Amino acid sequence: MQKIFIETHGCSANLSDTESMAGLLSRAGYGITNDLSKSDVVIYNSCTVKGEDNSAKEINAVMNYHPYKKYVIAGCLTHEMISFMRDFHPDASLVNTHNMGRIVEVVDEAVSGNRVELLSRERATKLLMPKIRKNHVIGIVPILNGCKSHCSFCSVWMIKGPLLSYPEEEIIGEARNCIRDGCSEIWITSQDNGAYSMDKAGKSTLPSLIRNICAIDGEFMVRIGMMNPQHVLPDVDDYIDSFRHPKVFKFLHIPVQSGSDEILRLMERGYTVDDFRKVISKFRSAIPEISISTDIICGFPTETEVQSEDTIKLVEEIGFDVINISRFAARQNTRAERMEQLHGRVIKERSRKVTEAYIRSAEKRNSRWIGWEGSVIVDENGKDNTFVGRNFAYKPVILKGNYKLGARVNVKITGSTAYDLRGEAI
Repeated sequence: MQKIFIETHGCSANLSDTESMAGLLSRAGYGITNDLSKSDVVIYNSCTVKGEDNSAKEINAVMNYHPYKKYVIAGCLTHEMISFMRDFHPDASLVNTHNMGRIVEVVDEAVSGNRVELLSRERATKLLMPKIRKNHVIGIVPILNGCKSHCSFCSVWMIKGPLLSYPEEEIIGEARNCIRDGCSEIWITSQDNGAYSMDKAGKSTLPSLIRNICAIDGEFMVRIGMMNPQHVLPDVDDYIDSFRHPKVFKFLHIPVQSGSDEILRLMERGYTVDDFRKVISKFRSAIPEISISTDIICGFPTETEVQSEDTIKLVEEIGFDVINISRFAARQNTRAERMEQLHGRVIKERSRKVTEAYIRSAEKRNSRWIGWEGSVIVDENGKDNTFVGRNFAYKPVILKGNYKLGARVNVKITGSTAYDLRGEAI
């Protein structure tokens, strides 16, 4: 039996693709292994959101160390990554994210010594396929492919193509499969969940979809992934109503990217800082304990010191629970690449200041949970023989002891850091 090793990078949508590829290959008779050295074929499911160089270096390192294996480069492939692979690794097969469902065909050919390229943009859903999950208690359910936004710094819309919302009945079917398989958490994911199935008035049907998923029989919780502010604000009350459902984690991932309206305009984000504030204010007024996650890019082209300080002030004002902080790096063929770039030292320093502001704020927010008692779902193996549970606000709770993934445990919070809570079973 030929054995397949799959290396995955990027977002939860990429992880979902990997789980489906593993399921399809297993059904076709291939063995899936977690040991690279024992594999015959290596699939590298790539992410180039933060640049082709990182992916290229990682692929090179593996190929140089294991030169005699068959390689398939999959995932979010830019023109630059495709050109690089053709020049430096001409024997590797290429299959982009749109053709993931044909992975068995690609691997069959690779095993036979034939190189394949499947790079067309197929308009197909990625649901109701067999899966081998990385974490058996977490079911990842993609609801769309592509992106409605055209941000000046991002290449995702160029790679993914126009937005395609998946049929609701297939999404519900996928969620049912996850629950049938014993998943305790359902992750609703995409490039921008707020753009799901928009009507002519620009309103998403996501709140209705959330309620219909929650209506499925079973004991599970739903985590809603990233939504851009401009898609939430017009119908924010309906979103809040859907988040109130007891099966929905009180967790909102809504990226701001910058605290400066001028930088947001240059980013072509489609909203203002005040729009972002309104969404957060509405959610926190209705659900005070909700966790707020955001994304921030430090050192965007032309950003001044004052504009960077505006971002720090916003971090201090809002008090985020989670921030994904990125240092700006120009993506090829984007509009931001043609703008005046800042020096790397400046970007690094601004990133440091934003990180420090976030840590101060998050430490204060998490300390408020000390003394809280309630139920968590154990969903992850932690470090140093610990486990990680999630409470209703999706706060990570570090637990000592021996637990089964998927178990619900009553805990008391006894300590906290900027990044997590520390608990004891009661």
